[in-house]
Amino acid sequence: MYNGGDGIDKDYNKAFELFHRAANSRNSNALYNLALMYQTGKGVIVTIMVLELMLTNKKKAFEFHQQSANLGHRISQYNLGIMYENGIVVDKDYDKAFELYNMTANSGSSSAQHNLAVMYEFGKGIQRDINQVIY
Repeated sequence: MYNGGDGIDKDYNKAFELFHRAANSRNSNALYNLALMYQTGKGVIVTIMVLELMLTNKKKAFEFHQQSANLGHRISQYNLGIMYENGIVVDKDYDKAFELYNMTANSGSSSAQHNLAVMYEFGKGIQRDINQVIY
C-alpha cells in the first residue's frame, strides 16, 4: 500500500521497511518488491556516491531476486535471466539466462518467450535455430 499509494500517501521509506520485515520471513513477493526498490532506488537512503550506490543496489537487487526466484517467484526468475544475459552484477551466462527464461516461458510469460526466441534467433548461448524462434 505504501509503495503504490493505494488509499494512502506513497511512503517509499515505510514500504521499504515493511518489505524488509516480510523478506526476513522468506516471503517471495516481499523479496521481489525489495529487489525492485533496490533496482529503482525508491526508499533506499542515499548515503554514498551515486554510482557506488547504484552498483550496491544492483547487487542487493540480484540477491533478493535470487532468493525470491528460489522460492518460485516467476518475475524474479525472469529478472535474473536478464541480469545473467546482460552481465548485470554477474558475469554473462547465457546458459543460466536460457534456463531461467525457459522456466518462466513455460509458465506463460510472453516476455520470457520473446527473450528465448531472440536467443534462438541469434544463437546466444544455444545453437541457432530459426524453427525455435516461434515459441
